[in-house]
Amino acid sequence: MLATTAAGLSVATSGCLREVRSAINRDRFEQLSIDITVMPADGDHQAIQVARRLTDNLGAVGIDSSFRFRSTEEFFRDTLVNHDFDCFVGRHPGGADPDFLYEALYSSYAEQSGWQNPFGVADPRLDDLLETQRRATEAAREDAVVSVLEYLAVEQPFVPICRMADLRLRRTDRFDGWHDAALDSRLGYLDLEVADAEDAELRGTVIYPSTSENLNPLSVEYRSQELFVELLYDSLATVEPSAEDDPSSVGEDGLLPWLASDWAWDPAADSEAVEDPDAEIGRLEVTIREDHAFHDGEPVMADDVVFTYDLLADTRLGGDEVPTPAPRYRGRTSAVEAVEAVDDHTIEFTIDGAEAVALQALLVPILPEHVWTDRTGEPTVPGVRLAQGTTEAVVTDNVPPIGSGPFAFDDVAVRDSLELVAYDDHFTQREDVDLPGVTVDSLRAQIDPRSPSAIAFLEAGDADVTFSPLEAYAIDDIEASEPLELVDVPTTAFYTLGFNVRREPFSNPFFRQAVARLLDKAWLVEEVFQGYAEPIATPLTDAWTPEAFAFEDADPSVPFAGDAGTGTLDLEAARDWFRDAGYRFDDGHLVVRR
Repeated sequence: MLATTAAGLSVATSGCLREVRSAINRDRFEQLSIDITVMPADGDHQAIQVARRLTDNLGAVGIDSSFRFRSTEEFFRDTLVNHDFDCFVGRHPGGADPDFLYEALYSSYAEQSGWQNPFGVADPRLDDLLETQRRATEAAREDAVVSVLEYLAVEQPFVPICRMADLRLRRTDRFDGWHDAALDSRLGYLDLEVADAEDAELRGTVIYPSTSENLNPLSVEYRSQELFVELLYDSLATVEPSAEDDPSSVGEDGLLPWLASDWAWDPAADSEAVEDPDAEIGRLEVTIREDHAFHDGEPVMADDVVFTYDLLADTRLGGDEVPTPAPRYRGRTSAVEAVEAVDDHTIEFTIDGAEAVALQALLVPILPEHVWTDRTGEPTVPGVRLAQGTTEAVVTDNVPPIGSGPFAFDDVAVRDSLELVAYDDHFTQREDVDLPGVTVDSLRAQIDPRSPSAIAFLEAGDADVTFSPLEAYAIDDIEASEPLELVDVPTTAFYTLGFNVRREPFSNPFFRQAVARLLDKAWLVEEVFQGYAEPIATPLTDAWTPEAFAFEDADPSVPFAGDAGTGTLDLEAARDWFRDAGYRFDDGHLVVRR
């Protein structure tokens, strides 16, 4: 009897122990916490306001969120190089041609640096769509682009928020004849009418201290605008600005030959190798201008062009088993299958893509081989462990820069100013070249990180133009009257909420959709951007956005979970989206397994 009782007790006890072990070994549920990486106010005032509103709404639905403030350089290093972020709010450079999405989202770029898929998307379905739009002929390309947009509407690897107006201030008393639509590119500062030949220094303000700290065109941490790269370096082509009264058509007018005197596209070169009858693959033959030299006097040759494209594809130039692409311009050049010098001034590109994609490859700065060829090895930084594949080409500050552009380097004072001088031997100064040329003697960029003080410089007559876009909060304070004028420059850049899909919970597209619905884009445009922006549902310019994806009263794919335009969140509706995504709530907190 005793033995029987003991046995029964043993069985009962072992059952309890199994229950205890089962209960203890289960993962606990804890409130979800995420970080939002953002620049401080002197880096991007609008981004902070967007992030703050998002944080408020995340908190309302039960998600703990906090800011990770990073300086401009740290922001780009964390997000674009090290991929050390949960999500971020900032400006994406965008692109006039939809093919910039290939760079932004293609799977093989997920571990590379720069705007090359910083989100970490890896999806063969999307790769197929991106390749189809890249190789489609003009007639089929619109449908191919729509397919990409349909994918983005569901997956939401990043949320396009708005396209802010690129507003600049300029004066007309010392210089006139401004090309307003090109104030973000080299063409905006050429062919100016000079009032006094004895006082022909063009003075401007720029909000980015990095302009005076690093002049490496390949540096993703320091390059937030292309202007000074375009002034110092020539590209084979340059974007012909769109009509000033239609900012949405930026880039529609095509390209102008620049360092290239002309080019010829042969779409039939390898067309038999392509199964898709609507696809193009071909060769682009480019002829560059003769008797042109870099700023140090060395001639610009076809070999320099070939070297540039080889360096962008692999900054080690074959020195490693695995190529190390440059963190910038790779998207524009990735369709280049091969590049070869035919003679001293003729280059042949083999392009895996349609003509529109091929021509985008002509928009990169041409680097002098004799300067950059020694930068393909590992940099020597005593006591510092460098990431595998890092090359001197990526980390050098490149001061002084040696280019062949319309302006040459003169001097720099870190966090104070950058000074350039006119390059008198530039090909645009020749009588037989019908292109805008330099008419000023020099150019000075004064570093000033805040829009109000930059505006004050112009109002006092101490500067002629703002080289950087003005921040929205300062625009209404401008009293524009002769000789002070406010101009709207066409732009492809847009504000975005970017997700790191390598990390939970952002690997879940339904979670990303739910977060996207916490953004009242129409309200943000009015309250954060003071009306100087337009809400968008796609990252493409208006010229490429189909009617079905146009932002009308709300985002057609991920409408705000509330009363659009008021900023008022419908809390239960918002939580329902997270529940539909498979998440649960406990005591008002969205909880996940830990």
